[in-house]
Amino acid sequence: MAMDAANIESLIREGIPGAEVRIEDLRGDGDHYAAHVEAAAFKGKTRVQQHKMVYDALQGRMGGELHALALQTSVPKDA
Repeated sequence: MAMDAANIESLIREGIPGAEVRIEDLRGDGDHYAAHVEAAAFKGKTRVQQHKMVYDALQGRMGGELHALALQTSVPKDA
């Protein structure tokens, strides 16, 4: 069963409080998404650590319900 953008967004928001999250369905197939996540919690973390935080927030759904996620993370300019 595939996940929809709203599910992905809410999981990330729950896992990373205060994050700005934008989800894009890349192919319109509910299987390939891009996620843009901006969070103060990323400050001082490497890109790999930031991505791990997002994957952790998805609670093991990557590769199962969520097939492909192109991930972009950033720290807010004022953080």
